[in-house]
Amino acid sequence: MKNHVVIGLGFGDEGKGTTVSYLCDKLSKPLVIRFSGGHQAGHTVVRNGVHHVFSNFGSGTLQNKQTYWSKYCTIDPIGIENEFNCLLKDKISPILYIDEKCPITTPWDKNYNRIRESERKHGSCGIGYAATIEREEFFYSLTYGDLFYRDIFLEKLNLLKNNYYKYTKDMISLDEELLFIQVCDDIKNSTFKSFGIPKGYNNYIFEGSQGLLLDQHFGFFPHVTRSNTGLKNVVEMIGENLNLYLVTRAYQTRHGNGFMSNVNLSHKIKYNENETNVTNKYQGEFRRTLLDVSLLEYAINKDEYIRKNKNKNLIITCLDHIQNDLRFTCNGNMFVNDNEDQFIKNISNILKIKNVYISKSDESINIKKWRNKC
Repeated sequence: MKNHVVIGLGFGDEGKGTTVSYLCDKLSKPLVIRFSGGHQAGHTVVRNGVHHVFSNFGSGTLQNKQTYWSKYCTIDPIGIENEFNCLLKDKISPILYIDEKCPITTPWDKNYNRIRESERKHGSCGIGYAATIEREEFFYSLTYGDLFYRDIFLEKLNLLKNNYYKYTKDMISLDEELLFIQVCDDIKNSTFKSFGIPKGYNNYIFEGSQGLLLDQHFGFFPHVTRSNTGLKNVVEMIGENLNLYLVTRAYQTRHGNGFMSNVNLSHKIKYNENETNVTNKYQGEFRRTLLDVSLLEYAINKDEYIRKNKNKNLIITCLDHIQNDLRFTCNGNMFVNDNEDQFIKNISNILKIKNVYISKSDESINIKKWRNKC
């Protein structure tokens, strides 16, 4: 058994889904494991002309690779059913294992999340992830395993609705409530309950959620996610013998509010017409700037498990977007590169990662090993 971990080095949107899909093509009998965040992640995969944004299934699903949703992740029953039906239209029959301890996001969580985000502007997606985690911390727990005890599930749902969300409970209609209950019954019958990582696979591919710079412990608070986006959860699950794939775009991106360097520098980064989630009512605008390699270095060094890991691979995506602007910054200094190879080599040297993969395409099959020609 080999363990591979895909982690974004930035503020998200680095290409984690593309990298997971690539590994699913290269590795024998893999299982994709989501180990942080939940249904708020949107991982875009383009494979053989099929374009899909994964939020409730692993990014190897287009290759019919199976997914395990670990206890560290929330689930959105309505999101699962909608995405399941979408995949069926593409003739994909996804198999999803869900840990019994996964917290369930309800319509009341989503509603509360949107009310609060309208006031605080923290950069939330507005689909209830943070509200669900917070509610669980106050012991109003509702998990996937509860679905298999229907009377208990309904009683817990009533308790959180009438007590925890008593001031906003009427903002969810009876029709919305009944639909949610029906969908919960549906996913109980269309997914598989798990009591830990399923066995019988040759490779585990751990798929990260948001990037390291959004980690709740060392991101730029309050514009962070309420999860461990680094290796902490993976180490707790499987230990430290891990093969790491650290992903960044060739430039810097961020959704919504929060710190982002190089915002005052002009650039010639090409706009991607297929960009996912460019505008979001709650999260805010999608921003792009020149890459700041010192932020990537910071992220790597802040996570103690990543810092000491000897099996690091660097993946640089979206190189086709910067062909007219091969620049990046590091510690306030501008690096102007004569060609693409020099751009990649300088980043590799700063981060002290020799194994580099690159991508100039949205298609996951087009990731390739970089050969230093400098």
